[in-house]
Amino acid sequence: MPSAEAHPGAVRTTRRRPPVRRVFRTAFPYDTVVRTSLWAGVAVVCALFAWGAWQRRWIADDGLIVLRTVRNLLAGNGPVFNAGERVEANTSAAWTYLMYLGSWVGGPLRMEYVALACALGLSVLGVALLMLGTGRLYAPSLRGRKAVMLPAGALVYIALPPARDFATSGLESGLTLAYLGLLWWMMVRWGQPVRNRPESPFFLGVLAFVAGFSVLVRPELALMGLLALLMMLIAARTWARRGLIVAAGGLLPVAYQIFRMGYYGLLVPGTALAKDAAGDKWSQGMTYLANFDAPYAVWVPAVLLIPLGVLLAAARRRPSFLRPMLAPHYGRMARAVQSPPAVVAFVLVSGLLQALYWIRQGGDFMHGRVLLAPLVCLLAPVAVIPAPIPDGQDYSRETGYWVAGAAGALWLGVAGWSLWAANSPGMGDDATRVAYTGIVDERRFYAQATGHAHPTTAADYLDYPRMAAVLSALDNTPDGALLLPSGNYIQWDIVPMARPAPGSPADDVASQTPAHAVFFTNLGMVGMNVGLDVRVLDQIGLANPLAQHTQRLQHGRIGHDKNLFPDWVIADGPWVKVYPGIPGYLDQQWVAEAEAALRCPETQSVLGSIRAPMTPHRFVSNVLHSFEFTRYQIDRVPRYELARCGLPVPEETPPPRE
Repeated sequence: MPSAEAHPGAVRTTRRRPPVRRVFRTAFPYDTVVRTSLWAGVAVVCALFAWGAWQRRWIADDGLIVLRTVRNLLAGNGPVFNAGERVEANTSAAWTYLMYLGSWVGGPLRMEYVALACALGLSVLGVALLMLGTGRLYAPSLRGRKAVMLPAGALVYIALPPARDFATSGLESGLTLAYLGLLWWMMVRWGQPVRNRPESPFFLGVLAFVAGFSVLVRPELALMGLLALLMMLIAARTWARRGLIVAAGGLLPVAYQIFRMGYYGLLVPGTALAKDAAGDKWSQGMTYLANFDAPYAVWVPAVLLIPLGVLLAAARRRPSFLRPMLAPHYGRMARAVQSPPAVVAFVLVSGLLQALYWIRQGGDFMHGRVLLAPLVCLLAPVAVIPAPIPDGQDYSRETGYWVAGAAGALWLGVAGWSLWAANSPGMGDDATRVAYTGIVDERRFYAQATGHAHPTTAADYLDYPRMAAVLSALDNTPDGALLLPSGNYIQWDIVPMARPAPGSPADDVASQTPAHAVFFTNLGMVGMNVGLDVRVLDQIGLANPLAQHTQRLQHGRIGHDKNLFPDWVIADGPWVKVYPGIPGYLDQQWVAEAEAALRCPETQSVLGSIRAPMTPHRFVSNVLHSFEFTRYQIDRVPRYELARCGLPVPEETPPPRE
């Protein structure tokens, strides 16, 4: 056809291209009713969750442990629990540094309030992201269809009392929930097809970074993060994109792992070593699962949500225009991996793996806590559900009414259960009693023990048995002392600080400086109510490097199943080691044997890795020996430890005459 320029008198015409059907990557490309109902559901569920969590607000003792580390960071002592001893007492590195940042920004605001606000805000954000991610999952099948989005799995989660308890506990539970919601939303977006072009490098890099960040939120979340990275590598179309995924996903976790190995001398967090995270206690794990299920009949929403999910999947419209939009060279395996069904499988498998890990490990001593993250993953695909409005387009109105009726009936069952569970008494009379299972409702336990309905500050915990007395004992021992818990809840047993003989080589200024230490299980409430110059140790190994390297007791309380004798603490410090300086219920021969056992060369190397000044040489040495330091174990009985190290038993000292 001749152009207009070839014929000046001709009428200028414009050739129109045929219309192209575009697929927009908006978050919610469906009609107003669907979009409005989804956002309304998100707003209502988040408001209910925030209100319910606030009604149960508190800060756990373990949450105060994190804040003790933050205090040391702010004081310039490093990420440690006790100054001069590099022990990683917190499981979540990300939560520790987030609290450090929040406390630094918050300035004069109490750390406990910063932790409370961050935990609650992140918990609510996590639920919102979870629901929005699921809403996006259903977007392609709802294009041009009428439906109402109803909260389902999200209702189940917020109805559970433990979910509301740990939304403000000062632990990393809120961060974990926000992380899971964000990763779910991003994976759904990644799994939806793109019109004839690959995913943008920026989004791909951010998603890889978020997936790799999993191990810093909680170590067991690495199971989920690694699975996400593996899916991304399989779906990547070029080696450049694979390199981007590896770099973005691995840079920060690998860097922090090298830091951990060099600074702490371990391959894993100290808490993982203390709780023997690689061990197995299947029977206790099943007990923990039953303890979580029984008070709320969690199996009921499972019975309702599984057929509901199957029904929605069967009724989902699969648009025929999606497959041609993918590039021809995009392989079958890549298409299968980068797809909504694969993303759903990813989150379900991740939840099952985490649940299986915790059941194998034995669970926890806090009711329901460690099963919340696996539950979030399992609920994600049905966090919200589309209740279709029959219009006769995809199937007959009769079939549509049947589908809508079945979905509505199942949803009403879920809503009814949620209302009942939200008002459940939970563990009932056993909530605050440490029974044979070792599992308690921590919030109710500390509310009862402190006399505060909402123990949210360290000062509230001064009403816990022995806590007020610890401050009095420190004031009454200006020359230094080790405090041991006594049978009387209002006093402590005192082991005075040893004083060298006048004129001896040890008689210098440093040895005369008064030192204090407290040996007690509840590290958080003690650590946040005493100065950073007071060394706070426990017998289970969260902040005690010696207890960390003992063996796990077969029948100990879960999460507290290491138990170091106080003789080791006396032997390891500048304390009097003979009668009458030590309590009468201790054996000074055991103290002498523990002191001798500490001279074991391997034990000295392990202690030197965290107590010697940090230098480049020390850092490299710790990295090279971190594997053997992590595997190293001592025997909690001093004489057996002497035999293991091949050291002589010290001569017995006769007890003093009465």
